[in-house]
Amino acid sequence: MRFFRFSVILVLFCTKSAFAQTSIDTSMAVNIGGIRQWINISTKDTSKPLLLFLGGGPGESYIDGKDYFTKKLQEYFTVVIWDQRESGKTLQLNPSPVPLTVERFTQDTHELINYLLQRFHRPKLYLVGFSWGTVLGLKMAHQYPNVLYAYVAVSQMVYQNKSEQLLLQRLKEQAAKLKNQTAIQELSLVKIPFENTTQLYYQRKWLFHFTNNPVPDSVLKQYFSTYPKSLFVLAGEASKINFPEEVPSLQCPVYFFVGRNDYQTNHELTYNYYQQLKANNKHFYWFEKSAHTIPFTEPALFQQIIIDTVLQETYK
Repeated sequence: MRFFRFSVILVLFCTKSAFAQTSIDTSMAVNIGGIRQWINISTKDTSKPLLLFLGGGPGESYIDGKDYFTKKLQEYFTVVIWDQRESGKTLQLNPSPVPLTVERFTQDTHELINYLLQRFHRPKLYLVGFSWGTVLGLKMAHQYPNVLYAYVAVSQMVYQNKSEQLLLQRLKEQAAKLKNQTAIQELSLVKIPFENTTQLYYQRKWLFHFTNNPVPDSVLKQYFSTYPKSLFVLAGEASKINFPEEVPSLQCPVYFFVGRNDYQTNHELTYNYYQQLKANNKHFYWFEKSAHTIPFTEPALFQQIIIDTVLQETYK
């Protein structure tokens, strides 16, 4: 009888442990691409599907502010935020010993995906790319669709040099209409592709000014004056990619999140690409209150669609 009671208690304990939720919020360095790269893993339950967020930039870190745009996601996913090569804690740990190229970052992304799948014993994960992160995200979706439940393209870079040319034309027209001589003069110095960070600064300065963006000009000027040349060159390489030609079709589910007022990654270019993209499972969502930075201007809607639609439709 004592053995029977012990067995019952053991079964109940094991059953309870098997279904217990494990909540984590931890950061660590992992070996990716020959260097130590910093990631954060946050979730209310580690049994939930993996979601890897590829941030913008290049060169930006999103770990410190992750809860602002992933707090709700952490209830339904095991969310991974990554300081890419030459950003955040990864840069503090080790500057890149090799030149920065789109191919190098693409390989890093693939290695990180493989690491996460092996660590958590999962066959697939969800991939969310934002801005520069969409270059890596779309390449993953194209090359390795079998390891993705879905790819969420947030402010997708489609053909950035063309997008910047359209933006420059729009800004010049606005400057002329308002007879803003400073804008007219500074925008006349901008060439696409950008030749230096000063031209990029002028483009962004007047984009933010004409769209009433609250970024102080002094902050913007300081940011671009100290922006590393290696990252500027990397961004220039990414801006040359013509995804309608390079990726005409996808074999995994794809969801486009696009700001109605996004002229940085031109929303019309993105919608045109979506229409011509050959995919059996593709979806498009307008964010009416957003320009480029959807996760930060509409974080609740951003998370809601991923949870209520993307997850429900694809997690099988």
